[in-house]
Amino acid sequence: MDASDPQEALRRTVELLAGARNALALTGAGISVESGIPDFRGRGGLWERFDPQEYATIEAFRRDPPKVWRMLAELEEVVLGARPNPAHRALVELQEKEIVRWILTQNIDGLHQAAGSRNVIEYHGNGRTLVCLDCSHRVEHAQRGHQIPPPCPSCGAILKPDVILFGELIPQRALQQGREAVDTADLVLVIGTRAEVWPFAELPRIASSRGIPVVEINLERTGLSDSVADITLCGAAGELLPRLVSRLDSGGLRLGVSDFLE
Repeated sequence: MDASDPQEALRRTVELLAGARNALALTGAGISVESGIPDFRGRGGLWERFDPQEYATIEAFRRDPPKVWRMLAELEEVVLGARPNPAHRALVELQEKEIVRWILTQNIDGLHQAAGSRNVIEYHGNGRTLVCLDCSHRVEHAQRGHQIPPPCPSCGAILKPDVILFGELIPQRALQQGREAVDTADLVLVIGTRAEVWPFAELPRIASSRGIPVVEINLERTGLSDSVADITLCGAAGELLPRLVSRLDSGGLRLGVSDFLE
């Protein structure tokens, strides 16, 4: 779509949402920035202070878990202190309207579930639970105690947040659910992500190749904008998604740009 015609892009997005019944929302770090969680790769992100090759690989964790836990403790504090923002809540409303069926996220913050979303597929795990690599015992964060690094209550080994570190495979069940969600989708929303990391990145491209409409919502245009997305909306997800929901509630498709920039 012509990037110079935002009014038509907004109108068509509401039209697509109104006609969808099995939409898939693909979300990334950008949707949680408004909840106070910096993008790991962006300004102020973890990778400015911790070399990911030194702190964020499974090999590093196995070699020196107390060292890696210095980074993980900071990540844990940020994730556990975050709360859902209007974008998360708008997706809940789109699910309640039976427009969005699945949410597939790269985020580990659990904010979709905290907002009330269901059918959430987590490609990279969830930082609110921990797992023992020795005995596979899992515990909720609230049950792990205050010791850092935390010991496994079952076998005494060191627990790891149940997130995918570099060098670990995405859970097979999540991969399968993601493919099934694309297979049944009638609309794909790409929210807060450039969708450059595979295999997540293949999903909007698969949808596009099958003629499924792809709507991108990012702060700025990305590599998806010219080759994959049918519609690109530039702006904060926490502002755009609630306004889209509001217009769906009113049943109006005649939208002016000013309606979304109030």
